[in-house]
Amino acid sequence: MTLKIAANLTMMFNEHEFMDRFSAAARCGFKGVEYLFPYDYPAEAIREQLDANGLKQVLFDFPAGDWAAGDRGIAVQPNRVGGFQDGVGLAVEYAETLGCERLTCLAGIPDDGTDSEVAEQTMIRNLQFAADAAARIGATVLVEPLNTRDVPGTHVSKSAHGAQLVQAADRKNVRLQFDVYHTQIMEGDIATKFSKLLPIIGHVQIADNPGRHEPGSGEINYPFVLDHIENSGYDGWIGAEYMPAGDTESGLGWFKQYL
Repeated sequence: MTLKIAANLTMMFNEHEFMDRFSAAARCGFKGVEYLFPYDYPAEAIREQLDANGLKQVLFDFPAGDWAAGDRGIAVQPNRVGGFQDGVGLAVEYAETLGCERLTCLAGIPDDGTDSEVAEQTMIRNLQFAADAAARIGATVLVEPLNTRDVPGTHVSKSAHGAQLVQAADRKNVRLQFDVYHTQIMEGDIATKFSKLLPIIGHVQIADNPGRHEPGSGEINYPFVLDHIENSGYDGWIGAEYMPAGDTESGLGWFKQYL
């Protein structure tokens, strides 16, 4: 089995304007792409880039609030449920046009004074709403724990909590997004965690630590980790969600064996 690795166009190929990153990724051998958000561009224009370059749209995120102002998702904020639901509608429209089967739900940071249980129940209800909307186009909603060093105060930071939310949502199309970088920072024990969570994992992302650079640039033994993922029987996509230490193409030595 050959691993299916997608380029994250939010972080990779930043030498190019966003709409030119699709062709750059395809030239380097990628067959799939993901990114955080497509909403600044018409869905039809993105679809043209996908089709022209023979690429699969693997994943993107629901609208996550005002990113520049520090929002990292709004799913745990009770006073923004309406905005969350509107964002789900927009994301599903884009996903249908782009043929995208995975949508990530970032929990976000609870407002000051919000009770943690209120935030938790808000997240669960929002996941259920999102899952029901995504089911209409055959898409899966993913819960992604983020590390608290990069996102202080994030409501979901551990894989066990992510798994609890998947179970609490009680929808067949809600699964866990397993990000090796975030898991390494918060928990370590990558291989054991991955094996335990495999039945509910719907997507994997990779980057090394420290620095969130290319696999092989830091402390994570990526030859072992990727072999472990491959041998586990996981047949989904793996998103290369890292910030190249230099120009993107020069740092792709790790990827060439998977072409």
